Amino acid sequence: MPSNTLDTDIQFLPGVGPKRAALFKSELNIHTAGELLRFYPHRYVDRSRIVPIAGISPDMAYVQVRAEVVEIEFFGKTGVMELEGTAFNAVKRMRVIVKDDSGLLEIVFFKGIKWMAGKLKKGQEYVFFGKPSLFKGHLNMVHPEVDPAGAQASGRTESMTGIYPSTEKLKNSGITNKTMTKLMSAALDMCLPDIEDCIPKRLLMEKGLVPIHFALRNIHFPKDASALEKSQYRLKFEELFLLQLSLLKQKYIRSRNEHGIVMPKVGDAFNICYGSLPFDLTGAQKRVIREIREDMKSGRQMNRLLQGDVGSGKTMVAVLTALIAVGNGFQACIMAPTEVLAQQHFRNISKYLQGTGVTPALLTGSSKAAERRVVHQGLEDGSIGIIVGTHALIEDNVVFRNLGLSIIDEQHRFGVEQRAKLWRKTSCGVPPHVLVMTATPIPRTLAMTLYGDLDVSVIDELPPGRKPVQTMAATEGKRLALYRFMKDQIALGRQIFVVYPLIFESEKMDYKNLEMGYEQIVKAFPFPDYRIAIVHGQQTNEDKKFNMDAFSSGKADILVATSVIEVGVDVPNASVMVIESAERFGLSQLHQLRGRVGRGSEKSYCILMTGHKLSKESKHRIALMCATENGFELAEEDMKMRGPGDLEGTQQSGLPIELGIASLAKDGLILNDARQCAQTVLAADPELSSAENSGLAKEIRKNKYSVRDYSKIS
Repeated sequence: MPSNTLDTDIQFLPGVGPKRAALFKSELNIHTAGELLRFYPHRYVDRSRIVPIAGISPDMAYVQVRAEVVEIEFFGKTGVMELEGTAFNAVKRMRVIVKDDSGLLEIVFFKGIKWMAGKLKKGQEYVFFGKPSLFKGHLNMVHPEVDPAGAQASGRTESMTGIYPSTEKLKNSGITNKTMTKLMSAALDMCLPDIEDCIPKRLLMEKGLVPIHFALRNIHFPKDASALEKSQYRLKFEELFLLQLSLLKQKYIRSRNEHGIVMPKVGDAFNICYGSLPFDLTGAQKRVIREIREDMKSGRQMNRLLQGDVGSGKTMVAVLTALIAVGNGFQACIMAPTEVLAQQHFRNISKYLQGTGVTPALLTGSSKAAERRVVHQGLEDGSIGIIVGTHALIEDNVVFRNLGLSIIDEQHRFGVEQRAKLWRKTSCGVPPHVLVMTATPIPRTLAMTLYGDLDVSVIDELPPGRKPVQTMAATEGKRLALYRFMKDQIALGRQIFVVYPLIFESEKMDYKNLEMGYEQIVKAFPFPDYRIAIVHGQQTNEDKKFNMDAFSSGKADILVATSVIEVGVDVPNASVMVIESAERFGLSQLHQLRGRVGRGSEKSYCILMTGHKLSKESKHRIALMCATENGFELAEEDMKMRGPGDLEGTQQSGLPIELGIASLAKDGLILNDARQCAQTVLAADPELSSAENSGLAKEIRKNKYSVRDYSKIS
């Protein structure tokens, strides 16, 4: 037996044994008694309330009925069975009719029939607790918990009962909710004496948190609603506090150990560029530039995440930040995930740099050898101030004279190792400042968790003049009307995106849909009246560039594409975005695609084409897209609907840690509070070396707080 009962293998807990232990490990990832205690109910039912049979409806969750048994029947393969002389293993179903003053209810058992038949007696009253359902128009209850009327359920003295998450395998193996409550009772009795409160007493008092023993007992067996609420709050706070403490401790250590290049001035090039802008920066852009300036002057390495909705003006912030580096005698690089985006950034940045005396350059995988030689030379001798590129920037033969700033666009698309190579390209022994940018709106709570050791800036207003995009949903029956609308728009000189979902790059079915869709459009929009380009992931870079350029330059009216165009493609003349099979995209991805239109001065439209049969969730997603253009609102909703996994794509990758009780979608206020407390603790004791913080230091050394780092460039 381990010295600490919390580490006891689950099989040695009374009532478990090797068979059940194997199920706990495979189904719930619970290996020890301590892990079982941290497996919390996901809802509670009030066991003090008896519902009359006439008051039950099939949409109720769990109900409790006090009723008398009036009839017991057994059914085999051929129907009703006489039990005299019949083996119980031939019985397939047991039907029990019970009554109270208000009516009759059918109770059904498919398992444990012999045991239940010995327990139930005609004419006696019992308390039945279970989920009501409807079968062939009749109300029934399948496999309820059964207790003699007036007796308390075993191991339970409280009126509220926790309902634990379960699986079919667990239920089929007899690990019912009643079994779980018995096991929790045994685990509490065995482990509580060994549990120490990791949160310092001072913090417990300051935040009004209940002690850990009280919280664990009442989360599983609540004395009343108030005790449950206090316990839930305490355990949520603890979970989020320890997570933020772990992330911020990394940040404190890094900010103390890693000195940054001091950039005290903005320089002439910044002032010339800023003064010649044909528009005013938004208040949000100005605020973000001030935050960046403070970082670059501080003497510490900047590690900042810049979040901005589609079209909010992140590129402008990137240009001005790069010019601050140049104004202080350093070089800046801007790395984009695709050639299309790198080329677009280069075109835009070159316009802004006119008259500043700063030379920009472009380096991508398709740059010719002669171009590369010129760029390499310019980076080495310092004559190139700002370089824009793709992964080509991290090749070993790319050497900077004095790199002072790395800007990474859509940073989730780069691997840690790729980013580390760029980070190491410093020439003065001090790491460059780092600004990572994303147009994927991330709810604040998720950003604080995934990017907890980065400083986060948000551009939360759109530049003046951006017209709202009108979003509509349509089904296949409206296809001809859609084509007429597209032709009308092309007649007005506009261009159109048609996007097909490509969930996995290798999915043959999706390519087939794309090809069929392309053929359908070619037929409906014949050459030479209409010109159509196509872009997808299996094309060569040359083909992709040729088709993209044809569309960007206005030589093609329609671009048929996979979601390869989701990030950053800027064609101001494109005013219509048609998204096929829109129900297959997540909210954030739909929002990213919609952001490709509405970039010019014309009214723009986004048409979401869907199938007829949509799930409730898909209908909700499509309705939300039609109702709002606010990316952060959509991201919050996306997180509530899909969980806080990968909000960019169609696949869920999950969080870097498992949260047992807190929810990033619902507990934002607790997270904010927990983060502030973590900052206060670390400001006074960055190493958590004091006696009062020893419990915290011990707790965050555990594996569950080893967060996979999404943010650091090193």
